[in-house]
Amino acid sequence: MKLLFNGLTDVGVLRNVNQDTYYVDEPQGRFFIVADGMGGHAGGQEASRIATETIRYYLESHWFDDETSTELLKNALMEANRAILADQSQHFERSEMGTTVVVLIFREQPWQVHVGDSRLYRLRGHHLEQLTEDHTWVSRAVQSGDLTPEQARTHPWRHMLAQCLGRKDLKASDITPMPVEVQSGDRLLLCSDGLTEELPDQLIGQRLKTIRPCDKAAAALVSDAKQHGGRDNITVVIISVDGN
Repeated sequence: MKLLFNGLTDVGVLRNVNQDTYYVDEPQGRFFIVADGMGGHAGGQEASRIATETIRYYLESHWFDDETSTELLKNALMEANRAILADQSQHFERSEMGTTVVVLIFREQPWQVHVGDSRLYRLRGHHLEQLTEDHTWVSRAVQSGDLTPEQARTHPWRHMLAQCLGRKDLKASDITPMPVEVQSGDRLLLCSDGLTEELPDQLIGQRLKTIRPCDKAAAALVSDAKQHGGRDNITVVIISVDGN
């Protein structure tokens, strides 16, 4: 399986600090990470940085161990959670920090894991599908039928997270890695909510379909999000399967 990929992050239009962090495993393309921090300028920046660096180190260190991909991803995220909690205890000014995260690995087969509302999408042909389910109050309300998807998109509580890294009550059982089915020609997108808050899925899918070079597609999505308001930091990682 040949992968082409590119990542891009931008502070956006209204923010002064970028609390997003991403990592692409160049040149191997074994794994990809997007994290979106919260908890004040210093806190959010630090939480996403700690999460990304800890997950990266764990994956690199244990890639060839006997752990299954499920165990590998769960352990990486729990290790990141412990690292954030340790930093919180040492720095009072960052005691409320946390971060979302979405991780995609290509091991025996692709697997994803996420906590929070950073997302993974798959474009196949003309169809864009969200492969992750937001860990938010509004997502749960949509599932229960209390809100429609249209109401959820503008609901004032749409940013209220049900899960994130940096919480003492996060358990390994809360983390659910899932296999990802891909085929030649698919395009995968990891992103923070700075993208999805500004752009509808239809426009995201159109950009991924019509702009083939990953770096140009990433730049177009960031530019579109900024033109539509850019109220938050914007981060995208695009992966083309078999280089298409």
